[in-house]
Amino acid sequence: MRRYVLSKWVKTEAVLHSTAVRPHIPPTRILSEESLRDMLDKYRMVYVKPDCGTFGRGVMRVDYNKQDAKPYRYRHLKTTRSFETYEDLYQSLKTATSGRKYLAQKGIHMLKHDKNVFDLRVMVQTNPRGQWEVSGMIGRVSQTGKVVTNYHSGGRLRSVETLLGPYFGAKELKRFKARLKRLAHSTALALHSKYPGIREIGLDVAVDQELKPWVLEVNTKPDPYIFKVLKNKRIYAKVLRYYKYNKRK
Repeated sequence: MRRYVLSKWVKTEAVLHSTAVRPHIPPTRILSEESLRDMLDKYRMVYVKPDCGTFGRGVMRVDYNKQDAKPYRYRHLKTTRSFETYEDLYQSLKTATSGRKYLAQKGIHMLKHDKNVFDLRVMVQTNPRGQWEVSGMIGRVSQTGKVVTNYHSGGRLRSVETLLGPYFGAKELKRFKARLKRLAHSTALALHSKYPGIREIGLDVAVDQELKPWVLEVNTKPDPYIFKVLKNKRIYAKVLRYYKYNKRK
């Protein structure tokens, strides 16, 4: 049985079967000249990402603002390129993607911390009783000028309370975290029903300006060691214990 699934497209299709998860998946399509044009016309901001990429490598933000002299632009790493026509934009993107399979995903206007966007990593693992359990959550803040939050691409790790505290009262934050746990648990069950060999996942969750959570990506080989920075060492201890248990299975 498959322990890991690399394709973002395959994982997206699997979790879309869950009625609990589907409303939290941003519209996603395989990148093509037609699909990107349609999505830019509809959403104005789209993220383009490699189907099998890791650590946020290759992710680009594409924007369309018809009021600008050069209405099309995309940002990759810390470089922004602008174009007068969609055709010029797409040709440049085609060169940047080197013919590999990419996905286009509706851009989410994420919450910010110190003027930089952040998302949340929610760890879900099978415990020694064989049950799926949310074992930890941590926040990831993008490096200034970058479009990705991944720690291995320069992102900074912060507690969920630090990042969401300015947006929620104490009781509301507790309820929101419970909501995230339910969403993560449902996502794990949906993916596991398709790929029963999977034993742990890491959800990348964005929170938009209306405080709705969106599942940006599901990782089947998540890094347990990022939780080491949290002050609450019990979280890291649990994540690592489950990680080592599942590696032996």
